[in-house]
Amino acid sequence: MRRPHRLLLAVLGTASLLGTAACGASGQAADDDARKLATPVTVDHRFGTTTIETVPERIVTIDLQWTDVMLSMGVEPVGYSVDTFMPETRVPWQRLPSGATALSLTDGVPVEQILALDPDLVVVSFSLTDQETYDLLSARVPTIAGPPAAEEVTPWQELVRTAGKILDETDQAEQVVSSVEEKVTATAAELPGLKDKTFVLAQYVVGDGITAVADDADGSSIFFQQLGMTMLPAIRAEGEKAGKARVQLSTERVDLLRSDLLAFLINGGDESDLADLPGFGKLPGTVALLDYPTIVGLNTPSPLSLPYSLTQLRPYLDTAAAA
Repeated sequence: MRRPHRLLLAVLGTASLLGTAACGASGQAADDDARKLATPVTVDHRFGTTTIETVPERIVTIDLQWTDVMLSMGVEPVGYSVDTFMPETRVPWQRLPSGATALSLTDGVPVEQILALDPDLVVVSFSLTDQETYDLLSARVPTIAGPPAAEEVTPWQELVRTAGKILDETDQAEQVVSSVEEKVTATAAELPGLKDKTFVLAQYVVGDGITAVADDADGSSIFFQQLGMTMLPAIRAEGEKAGKARVQLSTERVDLLRSDLLAFLINGGDESDLADLPGFGKLPGTVALLDYPTIVGLNTPSPLSLPYSLTQLRPYLDTAAAA
């Protein structure tokens, strides 16, 4: 059985859009080896704060969100983590530089391998969860970790704008945000029937249970809201009751998936495993059974993944809008 993606299990789990920015492993020219930022940038994260005083030129990106964000800003990371659960063709929306080092997270964040790349910045969204590993990295290189709660996903817009400040490219960051949001806004305009329709983003981990996003403020929920949709109140209530952005449900709670649009992954199996979910075949709304990359692109959205996942989801959005 295929083991689930760590984020999808624990908390649910390219070419640049606009050319090149002023730094990156490909070596755009800079006035100095360490170009000072006019104003230091301080980023809050689960282990405290990290202050960046110079524009980084050798960046290691851990987790797809940050890799996509840097690629969208024209920055080629010197090292990046790989998602081993992606198809053999790898992430369908990414094209990574051949000279960058692929890092496996199978045994945790590989501190020694990262430090051997001589980075001047390490950025992580969810895979860095323990203080000891953070301390080992941050003692040698400025390290930005993820949000305080491990099950939360940071809105991609926030990551892009943070990157813009760190790279001293705030105007480009706004262009990246606008270019993606325009696609979402255009879809919402083309499908006015989506307004006020309910959505659920969830997965069934075969042999385990159902996990669903249950927080309106989570980075994965914003996309659906920008389409005019609203989270199914019953799921939101479960999240509020548990105090978590993502909730674990038993296979008997298919009633909590009765939304107008269900974006769903069968994680570790196939459609035959839906027999484990009593009543799933009788759900009244539009059920979008999506593949792993598409769900990842929605669950941990980025400026590169969202356009891809939007294209894959569009036929189901059309159906839901017309219902």
